[in-house]
Parts: sequence; structure tokens; C-alpha cells
Amino acid sequence: MFNGKKVVVVMPAYNAEKTLEKTFREVTAQPFVDQVVIVDDASSDDTWAAASRIEGAVTCRLPRNTGYGGNQKQCYRLALEHGADIVIMVHPDYQYTPLLIPAMAAMIGNGLYHCTLGSRILGGCALRGGMPLYKYVSNRMLTFVENVLMGQKLSEYHTGYRGFSRELLESLDLRGNSDDFIFDNEMLAQIAWTGAVIAEVSCPTKYFEEASSISFRRSVKYGFGCLAVALRYCLARFGISKWRLLDPANRGKFAPEILRKSL
Repeated sequence: MFNGKKVVVVMPAYNAEKTLEKTFREVTAQPFVDQVVIVDDASSDDTWAAASRIEGAVTCRLPRNTGYGGNQKQCYRLALEHGADIVIMVHPDYQYTPLLIPAMAAMIGNGLYHCTLGSRILGGCALRGGMPLYKYVSNRMLTFVENVLMGQKLSEYHTGYRGFSRELLESLDLRGNSDDFIFDNEMLAQIAWTGAVIAEVSCPTKYFEEASSISFRRSVKYGFGCLAVALRYCLARFGISKWRLLDPANRGKFAPEILRKSL
């Protein structure tokens, strides 16, 4: 625990048999981690067998593949059901180092932030860490446009390393979000809508054969999806149109007092 708050790490797994146990061992070696939730999204490899060998984790195998977003929905539901006060998502492909868990948990547990992101862009080592050039360029371009349209100042929107407070997660209705990769951006849009300040910590970039990655074609689809999310947020932000994912009752709910007038 951190400051009496239960820390639960969720691991949305898909075809991660080679790295799941290694990631789990490093996660549980970190201070403050009380529980780990592993959800296997009907993997086609032996991910479920690997998860079943792990003692002490809450494990769940979905009966069918629900997609990256659908997997996360189950992860957060289980984490809250098991009493999480702080929830941190770590991909089981070992692309994101679990060594940052204590820092991210402390930022939330001290009451400073409701959301933290592990950014691969902060620190300037993304390319040297193996991020493909086309992904780096598209990441930077998309992030710039999203920041302009959404009124944020993030270094990237596309990291899968994220931490949330229980209060924030319980305020978000994630059921209507996409079950695909665009879920991440929709969720960040919902968080920005609440006015919560989104913190970032620099996260080393690691790309290797076992690390998960989406195809170029799906990357293009994802990119256009990100732009659509940012545009719809912008239109709702200025009162031009409404968006069902943005609850009017949530607007500015977690905004610091100093920022309330600007929302």
C-alpha cells in the first residue's frame, strides 16, 4: 500500500506467453504493489497457461477476443472489485519497465494527481530505444494536433503505461468506449473533460521481437481515430456539439480550483 491506499497493477494480456511471467515477477518486486490482475483476451498462444502458473495474481480468461479496449474494461472492473485505490496498467510484453510503478503510485497516492502516464517521448530517447521512425513521427504529429484541439500539453497520448485513482475510474463510464486501440484516446478525452491534470513521467523505450505492435494498416486507422476523438472533444469543449462519451456532469469535476474558470 501507499499512504494506506491499495495499489493494484492490471495487465491486459494478448499473446504474451514469452514475457508475461518475467513482467509479473518485476511488477511484484516493486514497493507498494498489493495485487496484480491479469486478463487474457482469448490469446491464440499459451498466455493462459502462463497466467495459470502464476501464484497470487487475480487471473481471468475472456471467452472470446474482445480487443485491447475490451480487455482494459475488464481489467479496471476487476481491479475496483478487488478494492483498488490506485490502478496502474502495465503491458505484459515488457515494453514498459515496471520500475516506474512506485513513482506513479506515489504521484496518485499523495493526492497530487488522479492520472499519470509513462511517456516514451519525455527524455528524448524514444528513437535510440528502438521506436520505429514512422511511429515516432506520427506520434509527435498526432500529439501536437491533439494538444491543440483538446487544450492539453502532453508529450504523448499513445502510451500504454497509465495510472489512475479509484475516484477517477469510478467517475468514468467506459462501457460506451471502443473495444479497439482507440479506447486509450477516448479514455484520455474523458479524463481531460473532468479537468484532472494529467501527469507524465519519463519512461525508457524498449522495442524487441516479443514486444507487441500493431500493423501499419491498423496504425493508420488508429491515427485517423485519434484525430476524430480530438475533433469531437474540441467541438464539445466549445459547445458546438455534444458527444455521448463526455458526461456533462463530469465536466471540471477533478479540476484544481485555479483551473476551474478556464473550463
